[in-house]
This record gives sequence, C-alpha cells and structure tokens, in this order.
Amino acid sequence: MSYLGPEFDPPQPRRPRRGPLTVALAALVPGALLGWVVYEAVGGGSGHGGVRTASAAPASGMSAAPSPSARSASPSAAATDDGKRPSGGSASGPLKGKVVVIDPGHNPGNFQHTAEINRKVDIGTNRKECDTTGTSTNDGYTEARFTLDVAHRLRSLLEKQGATVKLTHDGDSPAWGPCVDQRARIGNNAHADAAISIHADGSAQGNRGFHVILPGSVHSGAADTRRIVGPSHDLGVRVAGNYLRDTGEPPSNYLGNGTGLVTRTDLGGLNLSTVPKVFIECGNMRDSKDAALLTSGAWRQKAAQGISEGIVSFLRGS
Repeated sequence: MSYLGPEFDPPQPRRPRRGPLTVALAALVPGALLGWVVYEAVGGGSGHGGVRTASAAPASGMSAAPSPSARSASPSAAATDDGKRPSGGSASGPLKGKVVVIDPGHNPGNFQHTAEINRKVDIGTNRKECDTTGTSTNDGYTEARFTLDVAHRLRSLLEKQGATVKLTHDGDSPAWGPCVDQRARIGNNAHADAAISIHADGSAQGNRGFHVILPGSVHSGAADTRRIVGPSHDLGVRVAGNYLRDTGEPPSNYLGNGTGLVTRTDLGGLNLSTVPKVFIECGNMRDSKDAALLTSGAWRQKAAQGISEGIVSFLRGS
C-alpha cells in the first residue's frame, strides 16, 4: 500500500560427560532464561489495555533469530508452496473456537475494474476510494499478488493451530475489491477474535523495513474504534515483534521512529472495524533490498510465520 506520509543451525560443541544432577541443571536453566527473553520480547504478560512501550519497540534489542517453528519448515517446501488449499480449521488445536479474518490488500483484478474501485465510500471520518490497485516492485511483481500469497500461507499456519480462518477475497472471487468498508464488515460479521490486513508499501528507494498500522481513536459517523484501540495495539505489538524475529526484516526507517508501529485514523478498514484489527506493511516494494525479499517464496513463508506467531500469541493471551 503506497501512501504519503541463510538461516541455519550452528553446530553444537561437544561437551564433556557430567553427572546426572549437573546435566539436569544445565538443561533447565538456559531453557528458562530463553523462555523469559522470548516472553518479554513479544509483549508477554501484557493485557489488551496496557501494552508496555518497551514491547512496542522491536528495534531496540529484540533478537532477529528465527524461531524454532520457522527453522523446522523445509526451505524447499517454503519456496514452492503458495499455501492455497480449501479453508477449514483443524478439529482440534490451541486456537479451536477462535476466528481470524485475513484481508489480502487490494485484488489482482482491480486493474480491470478501475471505475468500480474509484467510487467513494464512507469510512466514518470522510469518504475515500472503494479500493486501489496497490503498488508493485520495479520488475512488476504486484502488491496484490504478494498479499494473496502471504494470506494463503498464513491461513494454512493458523488452521493447523485449530483456528477458523476467513479471507475477505480469494482468487477471482470477487473479481475486484471488495471495497474497504466491506472488508471491515466481513471481519465484524464474522465476530473475528483478530483481523489483519496484509500489504506492502510503495515508498522511495532507500526506505526500508516493515511497519504495523494500528487504529487510532475515532468516533465519527459510522466509525467508532474506541473499544478496539487497546486490543488492536496489543495485537500489533505482538505481530511486530514476531515478524522481526522470524523474518529479520527491520522496522521501517522512514515511519514509526524505529518502533515498527504507526497509528492512523484515515483507513476505512480500521476505522470501521469493531474487532481487534491491524494492518501490516511487510516491506517496501520499491526498494531493491526489500523487493528481493518480497519476491522470494521462502521469505514470504517466514513473513507468514511471523504474522501467525504474533496472532497466536495475542489469541492465547486474550
């Protein structure tokens, strides 16, 4: 969305044989420390209404090492699997009973329906275009293709955890859009426990990194975000922290002051939402370094993994 404004496991050194008690202690202490670090990094222990500022700044000291779940995925499979499969949650899993709505930004068909997407819709604070075509890399890989691919991968990961996952659009259904107000309505009508809109930015070369967009407090017309600002902030912090850790993509160097978090009140998809929701700009398609990542299937799997872990953390903590 454009607007103004080798991963490896290092060999482990051989250790001399120790007595049973020593071995047990050596195994338990690092594990406890590691768990505490990860817990703190992704904002563990923070409720929806009181997320700590330190957690909101993944740039300051948060490890970019990939998670165990990301390392366990086969790189060759990640590069070729686009995540497409019929929707439907697992019969069981930690997220059984939870509903997640994924909104792949834009639509590949929008380019053939410019008149339809240019009509204005009410977003509460004002009227804006129904939708846009989105941006692309300099080589023509479109944002709409990127967002749909990541959405498919994310759906697969969440369904494996037992969640019921709904997409606002898929393939050629609908042929264009839907409009931003309808995208919000899909999440609302599903009574989603969490919703996320996936995008990639179209800023200038040299502007790098991701940022998560949080809803600001809006109470105007059909828009009233006051009840979702707190939980959406919690969701956003957790997504940002896990995304950084799993992808190694830095927080934006041109928005968010290095936190990877930006608050906006001009997006209909957020203004009209009545469920916890955030947007994520996964990188800048117009920057050559970011574009090399965004066009990699293996990297897109890491992106989906990071987003998934953020959502799972939010839903299990809620």
